Amino acid sequence: MIQLRPRFACALLLLALVAPQAHAVNKDMVQLQTQVQELQTAVARLQQSNDERMGVLKDLVQQTADSVNKMSLSISTLQQQMATQHDSTNAKLDQFTTQMQTLSDSLDEVKARLNNLEKGLKSVQDQQQSIDAALQNLAPPNPAAPGAAAQPTDNSLPSTQPTGTAPTSNSGYPMSMSTPSHIAPPMGANNPSTTPTPASRTTLASRSPLAAPGTPSAASLYKTALSDYMAASYALASTEFTAVVSAYPTDPYAGNSLYYLAEIDYRSGKYASAIKEYDRVLAQFPNSPKAPVSHLHKGQALFETNKREAGITELRALITRFPSTPEAAQARGRLSGMGVPVVPRRATQ
Repeated sequence: MIQLRPRFACALLLLALVAPQAHAVNKDMVQLQTQVQELQTAVARLQQSNDERMGVLKDLVQQTADSVNKMSLSISTLQQQMATQHDSTNAKLDQFTTQMQTLSDSLDEVKARLNNLEKGLKSVQDQQQSIDAALQNLAPPNPAAPGAAAQPTDNSLPSTQPTGTAPTSNSGYPMSMSTPSHIAPPMGANNPSTTPTPASRTTLASRSPLAAPGTPSAASLYKTALSDYMAASYALASTEFTAVVSAYPTDPYAGNSLYYLAEIDYRSGKYASAIKEYDRVLAQFPNSPKAPVSHLHKGQALFETNKREAGITELRALITRFPSTPEAAQARGRLSGMGVPVVPRRATQ
């Protein structure tokens, strides 16, 4: 018993020493657990807030994607509408150009008819003048003026002359048999009624030396060919335009005929042949009303044959030569649509 007491006392002392430490450890553990719990609660709240924000962000992204898709669809529709309007505008512009060309041709034809009428009127006036001159030559001579001195007479001469003898003058010599002034002179170079009038000389000079006497006029041939071209009878119109060029190679109607021959080849897809015909128009008739449209359509034919640089050069030449024409406006639009400057950039030094 005596030996157990000291051991019990030691155990009590040890417990007395350990108890405060254990109590302190438990308190720290409780605080740590509380902090961990608070931290877990904060993380959970943060996660919840994060999830909510991510949900909102997903909604915004979805809305943005929907808006982009709608915008893309709207842009595609707008592009299609613009392309349709552009094609329609080009078609209307081409139609307007064709109508302007037809009107120009009609105006040329009216001018040719007016010129022919003027020539005919001039010829009629010249013939009227010739007739008036002939009538004046056929009129009897004017009687002597009242105040003129009387011719002296010889009373010794008989009142009648012998038959078969020529009349004699007062001096006794026979009078010369001159033609009276009221009798028209013989037909010849000096007769004004047979001398070619200025209008007839002009008509003869303007006639092409290659045209046969029975060949119709250039205006008549061209009018027939243009009518067949407008009726889409291209084979027949091509033959008739060729006839105009062959019979009247220097006439302005020949330049128009060369242009329409090029147009027929262009519509048939014969771009190389069309380019040659356009070149003939520009070389032989540089001031023709068909020169601007020849430049324009030649450039388009060059583009069709994959000669891009040559086509650009041709359109620029059109803009330089005829800057105020509708064809020049079309050339500017074509170059702008291709992203090509109207005026070539100078090379940097």
